[in-house]
Amino acid sequence: MELNDANLQTLTEFLRKTLDPNPTVRRPAEKFLESVEGNQNYPILLLTLLEKSQDNVIRVCAAVTFKNYIKRNWRIVEDEPNKISNGDRTAIKANIVNLMLSSPEQIQKQLSDAISIIGREDFPQKWPDLLTEMVTRFRSGDFHIINGVLRTAHSLFKRYRHEFKSNELWSEIKLVLETFALPLTELFKATIELCQTHATDINALKVLFSSLTLISKLFYSLNFQDLPEFFEDNMDTWMTNFHMLLTLDNKLLQTDDEEEAGLLELLKSQICDNAALYAQKYDEEFQPYLPRFVTAIWNLLVSTGQEVKYDLLVSNAIQFLASVCERPHYKHLFEDQNILTSICEKVIVPNMEFRSADEEAFEDNSEEYIRRDLEGSDIDTRRRAACDLVRGLCKFFEGPVTAIFSGYVNSMLGEYAKNPGGNWKHKDAAIYLVTSLASKAQTQKHGITQANELVNLNEFFVNHILPDLKSPNVNEFPVLKADAIKYVMIFRSQLPKEQLIQATPLLITHLQAESTVQHTYAAHALERLFTMRGPNNTTLITAAEMAPFTEQLLNNLFKALALPGKNSDSTFLNVNILFPFL
Repeated sequence: MELNDANLQTLTEFLRKTLDPNPTVRRPAEKFLESVEGNQNYPILLLTLLEKSQDNVIRVCAAVTFKNYIKRNWRIVEDEPNKISNGDRTAIKANIVNLMLSSPEQIQKQLSDAISIIGREDFPQKWPDLLTEMVTRFRSGDFHIINGVLRTAHSLFKRYRHEFKSNELWSEIKLVLETFALPLTELFKATIELCQTHATDINALKVLFSSLTLISKLFYSLNFQDLPEFFEDNMDTWMTNFHMLLTLDNKLLQTDDEEEAGLLELLKSQICDNAALYAQKYDEEFQPYLPRFVTAIWNLLVSTGQEVKYDLLVSNAIQFLASVCERPHYKHLFEDQNILTSICEKVIVPNMEFRSADEEAFEDNSEEYIRRDLEGSDIDTRRRAACDLVRGLCKFFEGPVTAIFSGYVNSMLGEYAKNPGGNWKHKDAAIYLVTSLASKAQTQKHGITQANELVNLNEFFVNHILPDLKSPNVNEFPVLKADAIKYVMIFRSQLPKEQLIQATPLLITHLQAESTVQHTYAAHALERLFTMRGPNNTTLITAAEMAPFTEQLLNNLFKALALPGKNSDSTFLNVNILFPFL
């Protein structure tokens, strides 16, 4: 394909057709683009179009098409033909950085992703001048350009957080640090000075705080594998400014949105992550700075509200405290009984509460709720962070922590007993706190495998879990019913067989619950119980023990499949477990 106006016009027409809602127009256009993408100059035509077209919709469409083309074709697979000619590869790498930095943000993000994809394959060996070209743009003073560079660098470097250690990786990180660490540090200092200069200019602050958040993310990536000598030498610059930003409270950056985190929350969340990284991995070098961070993050936690927009910030802040309290170096910071009590009262209990947002998710977005709560993807939730903090504190202070929390559990259960209809959330928090306190080691196959001996799991089951499972109205207090089912599920290896057999017909009854979460948990719990192994590697619950309930189990499972809003995949998968009992 030649680089000429006729081909640009043809490409424009077909890109426009790919946006048509009518599939008879859209699909042939998509097929045409697929048929010509192997031609030389095709990607160059796309780049030319997104640079020069007068139609912004076409420019964005060309950018997205180009990114997807790069994603499909850039990698060279051994023994397969090269899908992009060497001439096109050279031309793309020669022009894409300039084009990305001079484009509007919507297009810039697409090209930034494309650069990251190319960089993963070609940097540094086949694209040695990429970083140098990017770093020189820090001197432009234009934060639209600077943020484009930072965003692209973040996409390139974030893989350092999960790459396995290797000589090749060390060599790449060393090259990156030599080129990037000093300019990044200078940019960090300059951006903070500009924030102070423009402290009353909301538009400037939005751009500058976006930069600081990206810089903080880059700091995390570049420090993840090991503590670089450069950052160790410049730790005071970074940590002093991080601490200052943590304690900053600019009213102009506060938002009225209760759902979405603002720039200030995003920046502070990342700084908490950075501090936790240093506390966990580089505790000796970080020790002089730790007390001030503990104080700042503690003050942050006790002054931050329950709104959803603060969830990531609060979660990361609690995770910082959890990482600190597990380290022998910092044990002395938590030895005082008053400190432990304060942590429980002001941090853990408030963040274990079942909020309106959680209730909405339970009722209206059950699949997401199950994914977070049951499948362990709630890593960034307040509850998971609070649970991790409880476990961290129990590492050195199991006795005092258990005693303190037992008092709170009894208090919450007492409030529930006074008015179950109005105070059911107190019992939910109590169950979650007991679960956090008792759980020391866990596997997917066996549930909790090591429990806190100071927590009487059997007694709690009889007094507080069994009554909910036995409730004649399976649709009353569905959250508490789901809690009770989950308790059986996760503590199945700790509860005696008699209690598990007692719970089995009750779980079968809960398959009829209207709540998707509740009947899915019941099916999941039954599956776990049926796969438990007893002596001689036989099933713990035998076919004879299940015989009285088999018919009801089958009936209720198939009824559950017909319930509105059912999680049918989860329920159906559990049917397979029944065959040994039929």
